[in-house]
Amino acid sequence: MTSIFLRTGKVFLAAAALLGLAALPVLPQTPRSRTAHPAAPKPAPAVPGPLREVMESFSAAHTFQQVAISPDASKVTWVEDLTGADGAPTGDTAIYLRVLGLNKPAVRVDSGVKTGKIVGGRELPFSAADGSVAWAPDSKRLVFLSDAAKKGQLELYLREAPDKRPRRLTNVTGFLSSPAWSPDGKTIAVLFTENATRAAGPLVAETPQTGEIKEAVTEQRLALVDAATGNLRQISPADMYVYEFDWSPDGQRFVVTAAHDNGDNNWYIARLYTLDAGTGAMKSIYQPPLQIANPAWSPDGKRIAFIAGLMSDEPSVGGDIFTISAEGGEAKNVTPEMKASASWLRWTPEGKILFGETVGGDAGFATVDPSSEKMETLWSGTGTITTGDWSTSLSLSADGKTSAVLRHSYSSAPEVYVGAIGAWKPLTERNAAIHPGWGEAKSIHWKSDGYDVQGWLIYPRHFDAAKKYPMVVHVHGGPGAAVHSHWPGWHDFPVALAGAGYFVLEPNPRGSFGQGEAFTRANVKDFGYGDFRDIMAGVDEAIRIAPIDPQRLGITGWSYGGYMTMWAVTQSNRFKAAVSGAGLSNWQSYYGENLIDQWMIPFFGASVYDDPAVYAKSSPMNFIKNVKTPTLILVGDSDGEVPAPQSWEFWHALKTLGVETKLVVYEHEGHAFAKPEHQRDLILRSFEWFNAHLK
Repeated sequence: MTSIFLRTGKVFLAAAALLGLAALPVLPQTPRSRTAHPAAPKPAPAVPGPLREVMESFSAAHTFQQVAISPDASKVTWVEDLTGADGAPTGDTAIYLRVLGLNKPAVRVDSGVKTGKIVGGRELPFSAADGSVAWAPDSKRLVFLSDAAKKGQLELYLREAPDKRPRRLTNVTGFLSSPAWSPDGKTIAVLFTENATRAAGPLVAETPQTGEIKEAVTEQRLALVDAATGNLRQISPADMYVYEFDWSPDGQRFVVTAAHDNGDNNWYIARLYTLDAGTGAMKSIYQPPLQIANPAWSPDGKRIAFIAGLMSDEPSVGGDIFTISAEGGEAKNVTPEMKASASWLRWTPEGKILFGETVGGDAGFATVDPSSEKMETLWSGTGTITTGDWSTSLSLSADGKTSAVLRHSYSSAPEVYVGAIGAWKPLTERNAAIHPGWGEAKSIHWKSDGYDVQGWLIYPRHFDAAKKYPMVVHVHGGPGAAVHSHWPGWHDFPVALAGAGYFVLEPNPRGSFGQGEAFTRANVKDFGYGDFRDIMAGVDEAIRIAPIDPQRLGITGWSYGGYMTMWAVTQSNRFKAAVSGAGLSNWQSYYGENLIDQWMIPFFGASVYDDPAVYAKSSPMNFIKNVKTPTLILVGDSDGEVPAPQSWEFWHALKTLGVETKLVVYEHEGHAFAKPEHQRDLILRSFEWFNAHLK
């Protein structure tokens, strides 16, 4: 239920996991000023010293959105967020290019739009949202998206040579994303949502509707752009929403994941199609029982690989790897019983499938032979390894020998790395002087109902083993996700607590990725029961191994984590304070309020109209009179994924029952907060709430 990718083609995304879990992107929206609240809240508190230090760790670190290596492994490009004088992201991004093997600094690649500002004899580059870099097969040309010509309107630009200004290829009204070159280097395929008024995806702030309400349907289509002329031609049918695509080796067809009607909602029922590049004719070749992602064509053009499994969020991929004939037929699971979750894949020149995976709370890369199903682990370890989206992934040269990645962890801020898989060396030193504002993070394991559950225990900064500390449990969103070791971002408000004298426990309970499909599916029709037992067993284990005061426990989370926070305070009085972000208080009313109800069917087994009891048994509102825990509730007023009425309903009940509570509703924020002042306010309010009740 926590979608963040927004189908931007990695233009604006930091390496991230789920909302309420890891570093979250700051989307390119103009900041607005006011925080709304039912009772006109007092201003957020001043930043205390310990919290100020950890927040400085957040703001001081450079963040990266994408990395891409050229096919011949001679060059690497990456996309960085730009920051203002106060260190906060501006919403603009910049592309940098470095030639490998030469002792020369990286150069900035920009749109070529003239600013007229000369400093040191050189014209300053235009400030814009530049990103979504794609190298041509010849490794000489590259395309990227930029809104330099008109703020907020991305256009496709082509850089043909270092000494030439990039050439704008398109002039559209709408949303472009995910450019990819044809095998012959003559055409660029892009996803295009014509006349779109906002980025795609349920995470962004919804546009308010009045009058007769109709379901908004704007189709994202596959379009082809001629590299020589810039001519753009939409080829997929007008009534289909295309999510992902891959060129066939001969450049004559595409494999796509697509669905009819509402694109935000229907990813959960998308099918696998082939699409003729010339005629636009589509052929359905597979209707999956669950969700699919990452379709990729084999080098010989005969088969297609993809990831399939139970997934709660479009960008958060986890499952087994399947292959199917390019003409359709039966799909074959080539990783059955794998005790990990595949998150990204591509074919190797030898016909094997290279994939990224979540293994427990760690990352890894492996190959599988689709014929023999023989698997080989290439690398596994602690940290986050990505090309800029949520998945464990890498940018690979054509021969498969060299890769480029963005790498970070709880102990190391993000940098660009290059090398053979597992033998990466840092290419940048943007964050060399940045150090964590929190304590050591340890991977811990515990038993629960026969499961081996993993989580991360983050120690307080300046930890003293002779002291007893409070602890806050941070439940990730999803539930289809997993917490990796990662460098926190502004939406990682619980990690800030570890810089201010708290332990923070981040569990990966059943329903998470990392231990295979059986583990991921173990919370189906069981929300709030087995997964909650896993979390509470983790609390007991943390108390057993660390000096944690069992009388000073708190719980928090966003989205599914916000739901689990609301659920926790109805099921236990062990927590003395709670902060619920974008939480779900009533699955029965939520079904009719949210804009992505398709995600719920695989988890609950039926609609709320066909089986209301399965929704009722997991709804916190049906246990509301058990609550004694002071609870702070946070939500955006334009959240279409977990609408604000869910928070109002919980707050109203607590207020009526005399339980200490506050509700803060943030103006024109969606499921992911975009405005720096709101992200900062969220951290400060959470800190103040936990300090008031746990310190």
